[in-house]
Amino acid sequence: MVMESTIDGNHGVLHGKYELGKQLGHGTFAKVYHARNVLTGSHVAMKIVGKEKVIKAGMMEQIKREISVMKMVCHPNIVELHEVMASKTRVYFAMELVKGGELFNKIAKGKVREDIARSYFQQLISAVDFCHSRGVYHRDLKPENLLLDEDGNLKVTDFGLSAFSDHLRQDGLLHTTCGTPAYVAPEVIGKKGYDGAKADIWSCGVILYVLLAGFLPFQAENVVAMYRKIYRGDFRCPPWFSSDARKLITKLLDPNPDLRLPISKIIESAWFKKENPSKTPSFLYENDVFTKCDETETLNAFHIISLSEGFDLSPLFEEKKREEKKEIRFATTKTASTVVAKLESLAKGLKFSVKKNGDQSSLRLHGDEIGRKGRLGIAAEIKTVAASLVVVEVMKSSGDTFEYDRFCSKELRPALKDIVWTSSGE
Repeated sequence: MVMESTIDGNHGVLHGKYELGKQLGHGTFAKVYHARNVLTGSHVAMKIVGKEKVIKAGMMEQIKREISVMKMVCHPNIVELHEVMASKTRVYFAMELVKGGELFNKIAKGKVREDIARSYFQQLISAVDFCHSRGVYHRDLKPENLLLDEDGNLKVTDFGLSAFSDHLRQDGLLHTTCGTPAYVAPEVIGKKGYDGAKADIWSCGVILYVLLAGFLPFQAENVVAMYRKIYRGDFRCPPWFSSDARKLITKLLDPNPDLRLPISKIIESAWFKKENPSKTPSFLYENDVFTKCDETETLNAFHIISLSEGFDLSPLFEEKKREEKKEIRFATTKTASTVVAKLESLAKGLKFSVKKNGDQSSLRLHGDEIGRKGRLGIAAEIKTVAASLVVVEVMKSSGDTFEYDRFCSKELRPALKDIVWTSSGE
């Protein structure tokens, strides 16, 4: 994968790989284009994010979340991220092209039939359940973030406000107030901490209500008045709601999160289980099926984007873990055996003992001298992520952190400088 991201003004080709077409949409920080992979002929949605705007607005966290979540989730009802590219000025997301538009456009015309609403809701719950099983909470579920493909299948998108389980505080709750007012759970507004899974379920309840009613459950003359209704769970189901639908929505929109129906109970409810005359997705809740994504392409994208000199995203991923491990990562176009030989030569000159495995994928260096916290230990993992690209991760395995930092800056970096890959023109 090439890192230098330039667009040929004559042909509209990105990297000589993606031919850009018409603009599909735009936001404050990104534009989305229809694009065609000239090598395979496949069509994608190319989301282009401007680095300068993102930095000025302090939106690095949103970029981190969106990429990280899409790295973790692979599900038929979640928009797929094919690859990520970066340059000095932009980040490029090659994403699944979903041609049916937003669910919002469909319900803006009015309510949908109950069997169709059930099909959409089943797919939504399948995707949300999958995310929760991976410790991911969307936090901005609404019809505008639900796309439809040509066959009417639902696809969840826009994970910019999502959170991970490692974002939980010591009380085991999330505390950031975010989301869209009409779809946000009362406990999120309350600023006392909330369970991300239960907050997502509330949003799903609002979406189901809108699908069946054609309007929002909580309406008022201003946001404050609407929040008061949300706090109280003050809504009414229209008379055309079936008895089972009414029961389910009432339990989803319970303002007490402890009494709100969990997904395990949602899928057992009478309304949810009712068979549709139209085809119901057969993949619901068989989550293990979705772990077989093309890991190699994802690995390429995430290692490479973190190595871009123009837009170094490496500190954004797993910040706490990275802080503890003091990990150094770099890429090289040299072979794994060349990297091993370089590290062995460095170790010999510094009187470090070397232990390596047979397949040239890992190396352990141990200093002879006793430092402040014993002998310094260095671990190197060498991963071949593409035919001509090797990624090396180096971290301290034992000894003093200060001595490790000094070793990296004075010995390791200079010794490896000539094999570290850098993107042309940056």
